[in-house]
Amino acid sequence: MKYTLLLCAITLTGVAIAQQKTPIRQQPEKNISKVWVADQGNGTYKNPILNADYSDPDAIRVGDDFYLISSSFEDMPGLPVLHSKDLVNWNIIGHALLRQPPFEHFDTPRHGEGVWAPAIRYYHNEFYIYYPDPDYGIYLIKAKNPAGPWSQPVMVYAGKGLIDPCPLIDDDGQMYLVHAYAGSRAGIKSIIAVNKLNADGTKVTDAGVLVYDGHELDPTIEGPKFYKRNGYYYIFAPAGGVSTGWQLVLRSKNIYGPYERKVVMDQGKSPVNGPHQGAWVNTQTGEDWFVHFQDKDAYGRVVHLQPMTWKNNWPVIGVDKDGDGKGEPVSVYKKPNVGKTYPIETPAESDEFNGQTLGMQWQWMANAQATWYFMDGGKGNLRLFSDKLPEGAKNLWGAGNVLLQKFPADEFTVTTKLNFTPNPKLENERAGLTIMGLSYANLAVKHMKDGLYLVYGVCKDAGKGNAEDETKVVKLTSNSVYLRVQVTAGAKCNFSYSLNGSDFMQAGSEFQARVGQWIGAKVGLFCTRESQTNDSGYADFDWFRVSAVK
Repeated sequence: MKYTLLLCAITLTGVAIAQQKTPIRQQPEKNISKVWVADQGNGTYKNPILNADYSDPDAIRVGDDFYLISSSFEDMPGLPVLHSKDLVNWNIIGHALLRQPPFEHFDTPRHGEGVWAPAIRYYHNEFYIYYPDPDYGIYLIKAKNPAGPWSQPVMVYAGKGLIDPCPLIDDDGQMYLVHAYAGSRAGIKSIIAVNKLNADGTKVTDAGVLVYDGHELDPTIEGPKFYKRNGYYYIFAPAGGVSTGWQLVLRSKNIYGPYERKVVMDQGKSPVNGPHQGAWVNTQTGEDWFVHFQDKDAYGRVVHLQPMTWKNNWPVIGVDKDGDGKGEPVSVYKKPNVGKTYPIETPAESDEFNGQTLGMQWQWMANAQATWYFMDGGKGNLRLFSDKLPEGAKNLWGAGNVLLQKFPADEFTVTTKLNFTPNPKLENERAGLTIMGLSYANLAVKHMKDGLYLVYGVCKDAGKGNAEDETKVVKLTSNSVYLRVQVTAGAKCNFSYSLNGSDFMQAGSEFQARVGQWIGAKVGLFCTRESQTNDSGYADFDWFRVSAVK
């Protein structure tokens, strides 16, 4: 059956904005995680295919290559671009947004703001990404190469509360943009609207048409993706809430409706809560698949892959055990047929810091400043210079120079080696390892009047301006120490330290990781100070290694 798949999820935006330093680099080829691998090596895969917080995923296929993007909120570089050959094995190839506009606004942490659910498409031999900032409007970026560079953002539709855009080019060449509304900004939600775009997709040209109101049957409908097949316009959209919702599909012979509705996937009897919001992709061999997220609380929104079939011009996502046209998620399934078999590969987690730039898994909590870090390839370490907490910041929640990455699995261990050289004239300068979220914990080396101390800090409800509760662990006789955190089932975190790299001692009590603002908890590094100076201290991190729980 011949059909046209108009990729709304392939709207790769390309913001290759000039910045003082681009904190990303190509990852070593064929990285294989020590804590989560979806490819079972026997022709099957297990879900999630990405057991990390790639929320609101959108994906497309261009030739033999698949590309996936996700929300990135305030974290920079933003709009991660992942690549796969088979929809199961993925690696990060770049970021479409290196600095986030308005620049002055995002130079300090703006938790929960920034890039919400984006869409990627391939039009006119270019990748397009439409991404929303709920406080400013919908932007477009473009690139010839999905790894970058990306163009500077162009405002397509200015306004508060405009979210979750996805484009479609109709058979006559007219471009449209479907989107939703964020109640927190617009004062309305649970509706889907369609606007016309100009010929190059850079501006909306009308006031838009309300095409679906979900208040009665599908509250909190959002995240629409636009497609056309067999003469039908399809809007794939999640409804019912992030952790409890279902996957809805709307269809109509007219782009403005009226649209019929059908729930095509929900949790059913599976353990996967709220399976929804994602992208329809097809393979070179004609198979259909659906990529979506599952909200796992502190672990964030992880990515699943479901088989998809068509029945009476309606999609069925997952496995339809009772034949009612509504599927439920699979846990293990046969890998997509892409005509070939490809090696196992996962996004990078560990970083030896031997290159000239940071690994692509890293993100800051704000637009990066050039003075925050330097790579020393000769010595093979990452040097973080301490940065003064911004005015009004009460704790690490307000510090942009916290270098973080997503939790890579339900259970894992992170170990790093730190050499701390504080400014001898500054007190309270510190550097260490942290688990960040609405509440956070860290293990750090701190410079005090009488020398260096290892301290354990916990901050509950950090966004409310609470101070850290800090406990001295031990006075150090050396500026070199190994720091570790083990994360076990339920996001329970236990910190420890070693003076020789082999014998680790518990530090502090067990910490329960919490989500951030719309994101999962993260793990990473920091180096901060409280006062102004003309020459800050610095922390040299020799490596950062992710391994299985021991």
